[in-house]
Amino acid sequence: MRIEVTIAKTTQLPAGAVDALTQELTRRISQHFPETDNHVQVRYATGNNLSVMGGAKEDKDRISEILQETWESADDWFDSE
Repeated sequence: MRIEVTIAKTTQLPAGAVDALTQELTRRISQHFPETDNHVQVRYATGNNLSVMGGAKEDKDRISEILQETWESADDWFDSE
């Protein structure tokens, strides 16, 4: 399974946020889907989007929930200093 998260270029994120999000999202998703190691990509694009290639609809729904939880808990895992 391959997971790609795109973030709108107009979204202002602190330096290092994309890399930190990639690492944290990979860690969280790997707990539920161990076969996705190193197949999570986060990058800037024209808009926000989540793509899950090679997974069932239920997998995409669960990954969407994990992404939402990860984003909402950024204060716990992202240190901008």
